[in-house]
Amino acid sequence: MEKKLIPYKVIEVVNTVEENIPAGIELIHAKEAWEQASYGEGVIIAVIDTGIDKSHPDLKDQIIDGKDFTNTGDYQDDNGHGTHVSGTILASLNDYGVVGVAPRAKVLALKALDENGQGDVKWINTAIDYAINWEGPSGEKVSVISMSLGGPEEEEEHQLIKKAVQNNILVVCAAGNSGDGRDDTDELDYPGAYPEVVEVGAVDLEKNLADFSNTNDEIDIVAPGVEILSTYLGGKFAKLSGTSMATPHVSGAAALIKIIAEKEFGRILTEAELYAQLCMKTEDLGISKKAQGNGLLDLSSTQKSGEREIKITVESKSLQLPAQTVSVYF
Repeated sequence: MEKKLIPYKVIEVVNTVEENIPAGIELIHAKEAWEQASYGEGVIIAVIDTGIDKSHPDLKDQIIDGKDFTNTGDYQDDNGHGTHVSGTILASLNDYGVVGVAPRAKVLALKALDENGQGDVKWINTAIDYAINWEGPSGEKVSVISMSLGGPEEEEEHQLIKKAVQNNILVVCAAGNSGDGRDDTDELDYPGAYPEVVEVGAVDLEKNLADFSNTNDEIDIVAPGVEILSTYLGGKFAKLSGTSMATPHVSGAAALIKIIAEKEFGRILTEAELYAQLCMKTEDLGISKKAQGNGLLDLSSTQKSGEREIKITVESKSLQLPAQTVSVYF
């Protein structure tokens, strides 16, 4: 069985850009959280994708480790998608190019999709298991797994995602780009539609739901996914559109939220607690929950008017966890 990149659209490729905070990252107010969250420093995010441009000026210092599962022997990106996703998560704050949501976090680059954006499900499953068990040179562990890929439901993949969650790893996945512009029909791509993951839909930069964004009962949150500027192959930059581009906004935000919340609580958060904190950082767009989930990611949000509804969502997710981990919330 194969899985593949969720279809996305390349809008523009450019050789250089003056350092800027891309519009999507501005929209979620990442900058407002940087200082309190130490810019994401110390958080490891595993990106399971097409690899990463290891020499890109905005990414080369962000890579803590990487591994290839596609039998090419190298996790260098030869597609571009994984490089774009990684840049949105954590491109360096270095007076060059773009800046990611969490510019001092580190990426574990796991290449499980080939140059055509396709991968055997065994490659993906092995990559998930590798991320769960990975340990860095100073004992670091993965806190977030980010996956912008899709395909049919697959039992081993589902079990591995449950294992990741049980190991306190937040799994963030793209919803998919098969939307028909209606919220009364369901479009399901996996792993996004598994109940244990954070399923991310896409909005444009005016906060309108993207027509291509899948809608279903498992949508958790939406983020910018239309004409998103980020890093690309050959040290370049590109604008891409898709729920693949929305997902890394959430993965990077999880790193910032984790640091802030753990300072406040004075301890390490469980996966369910981190999920709860993420859901609180949202803006209700006034559209169907099947389209927006808890709402648009907003790192400046302090409102708790939807707290009861958010708790219900969290409890629904948490029922998938072993009993000993179901102690959460605010």
